[in-house]
Amino acid sequence: MNLLAKLSRLPLLRFAVIGALGLPVDAGVLWLMTHRGGLDPYSGRVMSWLSAATFTWMGNRYFTFRGARARGLLATVKEWLRFLAANAVGGLVNVGLYSTLVRFAPPPIDNLYVALVLGVLAGLVFNFTLSKTMVFKGPI
Repeated sequence: MNLLAKLSRLPLLRFAVIGALGLPVDAGVLWLMTHRGGLDPYSGRVMSWLSAATFTWMGNRYFTFRGARARGLLATVKEWLRFLAANAVGGLVNVGLYSTLVRFAPPPIDNLYVALVLGVLAGLVFNFTLSKTMVFKGPI
């Protein structure tokens, strides 16, 4: 078995890959909200986080926790809500660090996109642990 195949079997790595794919969603929605939607950087960031969290929930349902995803419409909606609630902890770390850096950090750390990446990385560990233990509990 090659190294890439072995690494792809690690749930945390799969979770990180989905999170990395969510980063352009997060950054794109942030740009849209702040440059076209007229929102301030903080409100725009909340909207971008919600969009990216929904995108990553879907990716993790089918890639990271495929065998443990909910089945049926109601169970799937409940799973999505659990995912948002569980990842709100990581999201608070993520958005909290982002906001602190945008407000108080010196350049270039105060850049919206540098702060976004650092916030996303900080929330990763919280999001994975809570998703694994509270969200993807098996077909319901």
